[in-house]
Amino acid sequence: MTEVSHPEGRTTLKISPKAPLGVLDGPITPTLLRLALPTVVVLVVQTLVGVAETYFISFLGTEALAGVTLVFPVLMLMQMMSNGGIGGGVSSAVARALGANRHADADGLVWHSIVVATVFGAIFSVAAILCGPILYQLMGGTGTTLSAALTYSGIVFAGSIPIWITALLSAALRGAGNVKVPALVIVSGAVIVFALSPPLIFGWGSFPQLGVAGGGAAIFIYYLIAALMLALYLRSARSPLKLRIVPLQGRLFRDILGVGLPSAIGTIQVNLTVTFVTAAVGHFGADAIAGFGIASRLDYLQIPVIFGLGTAIVTMVGINIGANQIERARQVALVGAGIAFGITQIIGLVAALFPNIWMGLFTSDPNVQELGSLYLRTVAPAYGAIGLGLALYFASQGAKRVLLPVLAGTVRMIVAAFLGWSAVIWFGASANVLFQIVALAAVAYGVLTAAAVLPRRMFVQGREPTGHAIR
Repeated sequence: MTEVSHPEGRTTLKISPKAPLGVLDGPITPTLLRLALPTVVVLVVQTLVGVAETYFISFLGTEALAGVTLVFPVLMLMQMMSNGGIGGGVSSAVARALGANRHADADGLVWHSIVVATVFGAIFSVAAILCGPILYQLMGGTGTTLSAALTYSGIVFAGSIPIWITALLSAALRGAGNVKVPALVIVSGAVIVFALSPPLIFGWGSFPQLGVAGGGAAIFIYYLIAALMLALYLRSARSPLKLRIVPLQGRLFRDILGVGLPSAIGTIQVNLTVTFVTAAVGHFGADAIAGFGIASRLDYLQIPVIFGLGTAIVTMVGINIGANQIERARQVALVGAGIAFGITQIIGLVAALFPNIWMGLFTSDPNVQELGSLYLRTVAPAYGAIGLGLALYFASQGAKRVLLPVLAGTVRMIVAAFLGWSAVIWFGASANVLFQIVALAAVAYGVLTAAAVLPRRMFVQGREPTGHAIR
C-alpha cells in the first residue's frame, strides 16, 4: 500500500497488487478462513498420519510405544520452533515487507530463511546425538523403552535440516499469502508417510522390517522430498517470492530473528512443559507414560488447527501493520482469537465427556486407558484457553510484539512444568493432582495472553514504515 497525494491536498491509500485479496479491506472472517482453511485441513491430515503412525507402532508393544512417546516432545519442539517460532518470524517479516511495499526485501528473506534453517537444523541434529540418551533417561526411559527412543530419535533428527528448510520456506510463502503450495506439499508428504510407515515398520513385501526405525525413516524421506519441492517452486515464475542467492544482510536476519527468537523461546517453554509433565508421569511407570502419550496426542491434534488459523492471522496482521492499518490489524486478532477459542473449547468438551472413545482407538489395556482418560477429563476442558492464547500469540508475531505473550507462556511453564513436576517428585502428588495443575496453567496462559495482546497499543507499537514504490 502506498500513499497517493491529490492536488486538493487530500491523501488516499493505494493497495499493493501483491497483497492477497481481502487482507487490507473488506470482511475479515471470510478472508481469514480462506487463508487458514488449506493449512488447517492439510495439517490436520498430517497430524492424523502421525496418529496413524502411533497406531502402527502400538502393535510393536507398550515399550516401543513408550519409547516413541519420549521422543515426541523433542520432535514437536523442533517442529513448533521451526513452524511457529522461527517460521513465525519469517512469515511476519515477509508479510510486513509486502505490506510496506519492500518487495526486494521480501525476496531476500527467502534466502536468509534457508541460511537460518541450515544453522538451526544442524544444531538440532548434533544436540539429539549428544543429549538424546541422557534426556530420554531423565524422562523415565529404561531398557527396551530407551532403546526404542534412541533408535527413533537418531533417524528422525538425522533429517533436521530438511525439516527446517521445509518449515521456513512454507512460512515465507504463507507470509506472502500463498497457502496453497505449502498445503499441497504437506498433503503429498502425508501420503508418503502413510504409505511408507507400515511397510517399513512391519517389513511388508520387499521392504525390510525396521520396527520403530521404519517410522522415523518415513518421516526423513518425506521432509527431504518436501524441501526440494518447495525450493523448485520458489525458483519458478509462478511463485510470489523468488528464491535466489543474495548478499547476506544483518537487517534481514534481525527482521526474522527479532520475532523468531522470542517466539522460539515460547515454543521451548511449551515443550519444556510437556517434557517435565512427561517426566512426572513417568514416575508412575511405563503404562502411565503410554496412556499420557495417547491422550496428549489430542492436545497436538488441535495445534495444527490453531496453527493453520494462526498463519492466516500472522499474514493479515503483518500486512496491515506494514500498511499502517492499525485498527484493522487489531480486529483481525480479535476475530481470529474468537474462532480459535470456539474450535478448541468444543474439542475439549467432547474429549472430556467421552475420553474412552479416543483412548480405545489405540489400546485395550485398562491401566493405559485409565490414566489417559483421567488426563482428558481434567485437562481437556481448558483447551479453549490454550486456543485463545495461541491465536493471540500469532497476532503478536504479526505485530512484531511477542515479548508479553512469551512471558505468559513462562507463567504456564512455571505452573505446569516446575510446580507439577515438583508436586509429584518431591511431595508424592497423584496423577490427578498433576493434571489439575496442568489445567490451571492453561487457563492462566489464556487469560494473561489476552491481557497482553488485546490493548490497542500492542499494535501501534508494531507499526512499520511504508515503502516508496510498488514493483
